[in-house]
Amino acid sequence: MKYGYIRVSSKEQNIDRQMTALLQAGISEKQIFIDKVSGKDFKRGRYRALLRKISEEDELYVKAIDRLGRNYEEIIEQWNLITKIKNVHIIVIDCPLLDTRQQINGVTGKFMADLVLQILSYVAQVERENTHQRQMEGIQEAQNKGVKFGRPAMNLPVEFKQVADSWKQGGVSLRKGAQILGVDSHTFAKWLRQNCIEKGRG
Repeated sequence: MKYGYIRVSSKEQNIDRQMTALLQAGISEKQIFIDKVSGKDFKRGRYRALLRKISEEDELYVKAIDRLGRNYEEIIEQWNLITKIKNVHIIVIDCPLLDTRQQINGVTGKFMADLVLQILSYVAQVERENTHQRQMEGIQEAQNKGVKFGRPAMNLPVEFKQVADSWKQGGVSLRKGAQILGVDSHTFAKWLRQNCIEKGRG
């Protein structure tokens, strides 16, 4: 039996290209499972229903590997579940090397697909690390040029010292002092700490 799986990240996204590719591969529309959710993990209703449906020697088609998911470690885990435990073939239409049915020069499709997935996973991991490194280098360069990151510090109101002195002597509460200054009590408390102002002890 042939099955198809389609995923888009939101209900607004169009599934036409994926649907056309699966129909052209000879899959009945009744055997196509569609999720309109993020690919961050595999906790998806229609995907889970698909896993319950497929059985040994069935064929599962997807248009592209990223339609299965975004995390290659989880993709490999699901790939192994489908191909090795359930003994179902997977065919990725946009990547002929990811077709577990074929043999290429005596090399089985499952072995070839496993190898390709491992390479894709490695490339994705290297790219994530390179992206992070480029971000850190960019931040460092900007900081070297005097660029400030984060929310700019709020200037102390002119009344701060008077209100802080009153709080220190017990004349106003933390909440009341914050109200006078027009901020919340957490901000007032932070200003007091930053200026090393503590309650007076009598």
